[in-house]
Amino acid sequence: MRRIGNLLLLVGIICIFIYGYQISSLEQKQDTALVEATQKIEHEDKPKEVIEAGNFSPHDNFFVNAGEAFATLEIPKLDKQLPVVGGTDPDSLDRGVGHLSNSVFPGQGEQILLSGHRDTVFRDFGELEIGDQFVVNMPYGTFIYEIRETEIVPEDDTSVIRDMGEEVLVVTTCYPFHYIGGAPERFVTYAYPVENN
Repeated sequence: MRRIGNLLLLVGIICIFIYGYQISSLEQKQDTALVEATQKIEHEDKPKEVIEAGNFSPHDNFFVNAGEAFATLEIPKLDKQLPVVGGTDPDSLDRGVGHLSNSVFPGQGEQILLSGHRDTVFRDFGELEIGDQFVVNMPYGTFIYEIRETEIVPEDDTSVIRDMGEEVLVVTTCYPFHYIGGAPERFVTYAYPVENN
């Protein structure tokens, strides 16, 4: 009986070590991506400004590669600044918030879709409410969006990805927030450009 207890204790210690290593590795990848994104934003030659909704001519030639950190997402309510990377594949999501490649970029007048893990970049995402804001810092300017709607959809519901006829920042993560294992649903926020006064 004592051997079984010792064996279970050893297995528990190994599991904690593996989990700690994985979390540390993910945080290091996200920190590296944040530095890369910040450098890209700061070293762009174009002047930076807060862009008013509807007053931006999109950079038609703006392009990012899968896994490339190119922007930051600030969530003032959660006091977070996160790297935004190209793609929503597992490697990209390990580096930060993923930008769906077939959605547009801020200022281009359509759906911008960002996605992230609830247990890494979007920890505490459940604290967000209608009226809270997202700030997207791009190499060509800063864009502010306000959450106006939220919904919960099944994990395989792709109707969230669609033409919307206007600029909308759609941010998704897994739901329920504290679910253990692969979550069966997605929490979706719809945030609209804030006009400067």
